[in-house]
Parts: sequence; C-alpha cells; structure tokens
Amino acid sequence: MVVIVQNYGMCRQASARKFGPMKRPIYLRALDAVERVGNALPDPVTLFLIAIVVVIAASVVFSAMGTEVVHPGTQATIKVVNLLERAQVQRMFTDAVKNFTEFPPLGLVLVTMIGIAVAERGGFVTAILRRSVHAVPRPLLTAALVFAGVNSSLVADAGYVILIPLGAVIFQSVGRHPLAGLSATFAGVAGGFSANLSITSLDPLLSGLTQSAAQLVEPSYIVNVDSNWYFMMASVFVLTLLCTVVCERFVEPRLPVITPQASAAQGTEPLSAVERKGMMWAIVTFVLGLAVVAGLTIPEGAILRDDTGSVAPMQKSIVVIIMVLFLVAGIVYARVTGAVRSDKDVVAMAGEGMGTMGSYIVLAFVMAQFISYFGWSNLGTVVAVNGAGALKGLGLEGPVLLVGFILVAACINLIMASASAKWAVMAPVFVPMFMLMGISAEGTQAAYRIGDSCTNMVAPLMGYLPLILVAMRRYDAKASMGTLFSLMLPYSMAMIVVWTLFFLGWVLLDLPLGPGVGLGH
Repeated sequence: MVVIVQNYGMCRQASARKFGPMKRPIYLRALDAVERVGNALPDPVTLFLIAIVVVIAASVVFSAMGTEVVHPGTQATIKVVNLLERAQVQRMFTDAVKNFTEFPPLGLVLVTMIGIAVAERGGFVTAILRRSVHAVPRPLLTAALVFAGVNSSLVADAGYVILIPLGAVIFQSVGRHPLAGLSATFAGVAGGFSANLSITSLDPLLSGLTQSAAQLVEPSYIVNVDSNWYFMMASVFVLTLLCTVVCERFVEPRLPVITPQASAAQGTEPLSAVERKGMMWAIVTFVLGLAVVAGLTIPEGAILRDDTGSVAPMQKSIVVIIMVLFLVAGIVYARVTGAVRSDKDVVAMAGEGMGTMGSYIVLAFVMAQFISYFGWSNLGTVVAVNGAGALKGLGLEGPVLLVGFILVAACINLIMASASAKWAVMAPVFVPMFMLMGISAEGTQAAYRIGDSCTNMVAPLMGYLPLILVAMRRYDAKASMGTLFSLMLPYSMAMIVVWTLFFLGWVLLDLPLGPGVGLGH
C-alpha cells in the first residue's frame, strides 16, 4: 500500500529538499497559509450550517431594508425574501426532504456508484488503470488526465463522478501523490467545462438565452449552437497544457512526499494472462453496450429520440447508461477472473461501494438545504443584477470591458453555481449593451463561458464539492476545505489570466469564434 506522509512539518521538509533551505518560494508559503487557515475552520458540514444562519440573517436584514432589483430578462421585480417569515419557515420543514432528494448531483453520484463499485471491487477498473499506466508515457500522464477531464463535459457531469477519483488512483499507482492527480483532473473537468472538441449540451442551453437577449436589439438575430465551437476547440489544448504546467510546477511540489516503497506499489505490474482475458471480454462487453446505445439513439425514430428528432432522451439517460455499462463490464471481468461466483457477490460489492458514501450523503443533505435557502431568499439574483449594473456603469470599452466582464462572471460564479441561471440574468444586460458597442452576441457569450468556468473548482456552492472532499479523504483523512482550495487556487488563477489573454489574442487576430462568427457585430 502506498504510504503518504501527512504530517505538515514533513511536507515542508520535502519542499525544502526540492527548493533548498530558506528558498521556499513565496507562492508555496501563500498556499500553505491558505491550507492552514482553511483547515483550521470547522468541518464542512458545520461551515454550511453556519452559512445557513448567515443567509437567514442576511435575508432578514435586506428584506427589512426593502432591497429589490428588476430582472433584466423578465422585467419582474425581485425582492429579497425574509426567510423567517411564517411561510418560509414552514417551507424549511416541509421541503427539507425534497431539497435533499432533488439535489442535482445526488442521484447522479449514487446511481453511477452502483456500477462503478462493482467494476472497481471486481478488479476491472484496476486492470484498466494498470494497463493505462504502461500505455501512456509518464511525461504525458498529467496531460492525458486533464485532456480527458476537459472533454468529459460531452457526457454532462459524469466526469466529476468517474474521472476525478480515477485521476487520484492513477497518480498513486505510479508513485505520484494522488491529490495531485485528483487536482489536475478536477481542474480539467470543472475549469474546462465550457471547452470541448465537440458540441455539448451546454451550447444549445446558452445559445438559446443569448439569442433571446440579442433579439432585444435585433428581433431577427439568430445564435447558432456552434457559434463558439472553434474557440472552445482551441481552448481544449490551451487548458490541457496550462493545467499540466500548473500541476507539475506549482501544485505537486508542495504536496507531502510518498515513501520510497511507493514506486513499487501494487498497480504498476503488468496484467496476468487471466486478467488480460478478463479485460478483453469486459471491453468487448462495454463496446457492445455502446453499440446498443448507438442503435437506440442514431436511427431516425429511435427509442432514445423524442418526437422532434432530438437526442435529449439519450442525454437525460447518460447516468443510467454509464451505470449499466460499468456494471455489466465489471461483472464480466470479475466472472472471468473468478472475483465473483454468484449474484450475491455482485450485490455485496455494490453495497460496499455505496457504504463509502456516508459522509458524502451527510454533507450533501446540509449543502442542499443551504443552496435551497439561498435561492428562496433571492440574494444571489440581487447580487448578480447589481454586479452587472456596477460593471455597466464603469463606462469601460474594448478589451478592458471584456476583461471586466469575465472577472464579474467569475465572481458571480462563486455564489451562483448554475451556468444557465447566471446567464439568464446577465445576458439581457450585457448582450444588448455589447452589441450596441460593436461586440457580437456570440463574442459576449464566449467571454461569459470563460468567466463561468475559471472559478468552478473554488466555488463553495459547486454541487460536487462533497464528492471531491470524500475522494480527497481517501488519501488524507484530515483534508478539508483549506486543502481543497490550496490545491485548486493555482489552477483557477492561472485559467483566469491565461484563458482571458488567449481570448483577447483570438479577438485581436480576428479569428472566427465559430462557423462564420467573429467578435465584431
């Protein structure tokens, strides 16, 4: 087993060996301070309970002050709601279970875990990792994980559940710190959520809101779903290189060392003959499963298409599809290798996997209540509208205006996790304003996507935060919010700077954002 040195003092000694006595860079000391302060705070569950109290108090104060804004899209007046009103207190009791069961990541995580647990405990996942360790050159391992993470948005949020924990396991198997692998993959999945080599479900979601906002100025304006495709494809490679550099130059050097025995840790040895046979049949089963899904999706009038021909039913079924594919492939592998002998073994594996999710479920319950209360209070909408208004009132122009817009979107993302909810508020303000200044609706949308993505991995309201903390604690039992933020801040800050500069360079070179679409209006 890999033994990780978790003592903070030993971590500092390890860094000192790398950088020399008294030469520890200031950025490492700053991140150490973030981790110390963050981990000195109460447990995340307690933090969200405190946050609930703060939100309730803020709702009382701002409601008494008569705080309100006009929604830019609907023109409806949005008032801060006092959460201590009779109706709202009743709602806290009557909707508590609903808040929890309808918490978006909960079902995805638990359902997917059924299949992943069997595939992992049956040995299929381990076999794939061991094979990949030998297949991917060591210098490209970090880049491969980030690249896969960035493109995982093609299957919605599945990357959070599958890739991020695997990134930690892969790094551990080659004698590198698992939290470095987790952080790099997390940065790719969360920070690169807008970028992809393909059109994803996010594109039509945002383009529809952008088009509605643009038609406030030009009623015939059309925003196509591929309007940012070229820029986002190029962004995949920029983010892959950037996150790789950040991981290997800034994040990994400050992590605790792994004992020398780690280089010979289990998981690096080649597969045996029976394991190769099991993996072959499991992969064949997985591919056949994908073929079945394709057959149910691609043909006109297929079962997983709706009446309009859209593949929306298939997209909504991604969670179940992934669960079934991993479950069946895991069973096949385990059966061939002898890891399971009956259905009872399979059920036991699934149960053991679900049993590890206890702390996640507790944190998810409290976090779900906090997010619900915050939404009921309308505080997030008020902050977003006022933030948009403040930027509009600065009178900025050109590149400076775009940079300011990206920063405002990044800040608002810290308190409003939903990309569509934020854009529904911001698009009616900024799209028409920017169009009148000569910036296309598609260009404004691209700038928004940068800001919306860069702070995903440090956003306290990010729905998958409980899952990430649970994954971290497999390797460091003391890991908390401070550990997470000290790991992810370098990625977030680097993305804001580099991705924004890349966008400005793209604009200055007058390159198309998508087919026939530029920044100019």
